[in-house]
Amino acid sequence: MDTNDAIALDGFLDEETVPGDLHGSTARFRLTVSPTDERTDEMILPCNVTDPALAHAVIHDLVPGDKLRVSGHLRLPRTPDEPMWLVVSTLAVLETAPLLSDPETVATAVLERYGPYVCWLDADTPDVEVFTATGAWVGTAPEPNAISELLEAFEQRQAANGD
Repeated sequence: MDTNDAIALDGFLDEETVPGDLHGSTARFRLTVSPTDERTDEMILPCNVTDPALAHAVIHDLVPGDKLRVSGHLRLPRTPDEPMWLVVSTLAVLETAPLLSDPETVATAVLERYGPYVCWLDADTPDVEVFTATGAWVGTAPEPNAISELLEAFEQRQAANGD
């Protein structure tokens, strides 16, 4: 493939990476790509790394929540039963996932990303704390199903304020 055909995408790693073979010389992961703030524009793209050094870094250094920039070649399916994936040639970590220092909290709480927003979901309460990716407070949703309403209200306030 011609290097001019390579594409570059930014996205979030929402799940753990996995080895692509028994020796760990290849790796696989799914990248959540959200080019706009619209949830309908999001896509989950399977990625495959065949370079052994890069695969080792992907398996051992990346954690869910990391924001990545990947480049490579898109492998389109040739038949209806073949998957589509990105053959990754380069990868850069743009932002590392927030660290959770309290081991007890890690077991009961989860950080979720919604485009440019980070949500703190705690199993002990239905409330969801929401922040922008830069750390600005958005608000508290009374339950996970109310996150989209909270984000919409926040974006309307931002637009009214000219931010």
